[in-house]
Amino acid sequence: MNGQSEPNTQSLLRDEPGNVITHRGFKITTKKLPILKAEPIERMTSALGIAPPEMIFGDNLASIEHLASGWSIDFTAFHALKKVDKTGTSMLQVAHSKEWQSTREKKHEGITEVVKPFDWSYSTDYKGTEQPIPPHLEPSDTPIPIELLKRPDPIIFFDEVMLYEDEMADNGITALSCKVRVMPSRLLLLCRFFMRLDGVMLRIRDTRVFVEFETGEVIREYTAREDSYEAVRQRLAMKGRDVPAQLRDPNGLVDLLPIVDKSLERVVLG
Repeated sequence: MNGQSEPNTQSLLRDEPGNVITHRGFKITTKKLPILKAEPIERMTSALGIAPPEMIFGDNLASIEHLASGWSIDFTAFHALKKVDKTGTSMLQVAHSKEWQSTREKKHEGITEVVKPFDWSYSTDYKGTEQPIPPHLEPSDTPIPIELLKRPDPIIFFDEVMLYEDEMADNGITALSCKVRVMPSRLLLLCRFFMRLDGVMLRIRDTRVFVEFETGEVIREYTAREDSYEAVRQRLAMKGRDVPAQLRDPNGLVDLLPIVDKSLERVVLG
């Protein structure tokens, strides 16, 4: 990227200590470390070309690896932020955007990189980072078998990993996190981007990775949902719900937001 090296790569992160389970030919890794300090933030800012979110967990990781084939998919903050619009064309134009930029410049006084216009909500359609060599996920019509996931199977591994979060100068919240749940016969990873810009809009972008261990089938489903803040507020009020509390809960909001984009991909690993 413009001759600059990336501050972290997914392979290096995966090789460092973390929570690891190897089950039926798959290695699942999660890693949770503190918020990045000034020096790594400066390196990340230089590599990305944008100021990072307030809380950036650049060393955190969620990863699935198939040991026999070498296939893997990793979820990291750096690669998610690489997909944030840096042209400014997707920037949410609200009264507080200049205030946000001002606070960001003050927050990272030691960083000499000029803060350029970009999507200050850090919205990303990141679906994870696959390894560069085949096999790869390919477009498919096969959905994730939800009924299998509804079974009361024992959970042999669970973890939640925060990748980044920002309160957008007290105008809402934007966050990216992963949850992974491993059962005896299958696993599900959910990477969720949630953005609430008060008075403007709500946005949820979910990437689910499903693995059936016995067959080696992997399905990735991406669903993007969004709507105006007022439309969602009215729906919540009509249902008689605690509107302020519900607006902070993506789990309660997800079914209220219309789908604006969706994709399915699949690969069977030998």
